[in-house]
Amino acid sequence: MTNLRRRLQQLLDIQPGEAPAVLAGLLLFYLLFTGYFMLRPVRETMGIAGGVDNLQWLFTGTFIVTLVCLPLFGWLATKVPRRLILPWTYGFFASNLVLFALLMARSPDAVWTARAFYIWLSVFNLLCISLAWSVLADLFSPEQSKRLFGLLAAGASLGGLTGPLLGALLVAPLGHAGLLVLAAGFLVASIQATRFLQRWRAAQPITKRAPMPSRQPLGGNPFAGATAVLRSPYLLGTALFVVLLASVSTFLYFEQARIVSQTFTDSTRQTQVFGLIDSLVQALAILTQLFLTGRLARRLGVGVLLVAVPMVMAVGFIWLAMAPVFAVFVVVMVIRRAGEYALVRPGREMLFTVLPAEDKYKAKNFIDTVVYRGGDAISGWLKRALDVMGEHPQAAMLIGAAIATGWAVTGAWLGRRQARLDTPAPH
Repeated sequence: MTNLRRRLQQLLDIQPGEAPAVLAGLLLFYLLFTGYFMLRPVRETMGIAGGVDNLQWLFTGTFIVTLVCLPLFGWLATKVPRRLILPWTYGFFASNLVLFALLMARSPDAVWTARAFYIWLSVFNLLCISLAWSVLADLFSPEQSKRLFGLLAAGASLGGLTGPLLGALLVAPLGHAGLLVLAAGFLVASIQATRFLQRWRAAQPITKRAPMPSRQPLGGNPFAGATAVLRSPYLLGTALFVVLLASVSTFLYFEQARIVSQTFTDSTRQTQVFGLIDSLVQALAILTQLFLTGRLARRLGVGVLLVAVPMVMAVGFIWLAMAPVFAVFVVVMVIRRAGEYALVRPGREMLFTVLPAEDKYKAKNFIDTVVYRGGDAISGWLKRALDVMGEHPQAAMLIGAAIATGWAVTGAWLGRRQARLDTPAPH
């Protein structure tokens, strides 16, 4: 068993003493993403229930709610120790899930409950996932992030694989309300994995490249994340990268709603289809995360993780413009989402490991929530305007190809800047 464990650690590039942290990080993401992806098909069904033609309003509502949440999260980060930011935030969202479950059990077909849940889950998704990555960027050094972040992201993909399957199997016997209560349990359990990670880090030796996270609050003001982004070219570039990513995702998302609503009319069938697509995405992502992401980051740098998917998506949009059918859409969507989870997301998180602690939480949260949802809202209205002006969505797909090309250029620039910031200054 000892030899097998040693060979497995060598295969996954885990150094001595890191295995407990890797397991805890995998568990954190597995629990978080199992709950989220179990609910994701419910969200898509709720979006369709509110009307496909109203999706741009839901995106705009999500952006407004995100703006409201920004100062609240900023206030929390300034007042409580960093080790408590995630438990308090996750506990709050778990209580929200229980409340939505009660509302859905009482009135399953209430349109405004469906719309409110759609917006809530869209905010929850970005904030909670961003916060989990903030904790990891705070606990691991830049060198460790290149080796381990792709591996840790496999926990997210494994949860993303389990969650849709659970959702598809349990939505009929439990209903949507039952799925929400189960997801709340997963969220509470993920808090315990985070506490183990924090205890592991406290027992590690302190170095200049991996200083001990402070137990004190971050201080500052609730809007420090926004001002930090405006002052830093590096953070501005990261924000632009996220806007372009969100735009590409939104263009495909609107196509998903249009094509699926035309192909499948029953809401239970729609939830099952969304769940099966999610499962395929996560299976492909896991293989890439386990055996490819870390090796690419170490040998070719973070930039390759940020460029590969955008370039592929530019080609995918052109293909979808030429053949806008369900089968082609599934191929393009699976490649985009699997590539984002396996390459783009770990690469994005590596960008923050070279920054000060306040930027890892406040600036990162601002970029991952407000900037991302702002890109959603703008691109959502643009996509809707293109659909209204023309009978076919081909023009939107060609614009998506141009956006994906700009996304790739931005990723290449960020990769070079991250490499310079990660290089220790000569003595």
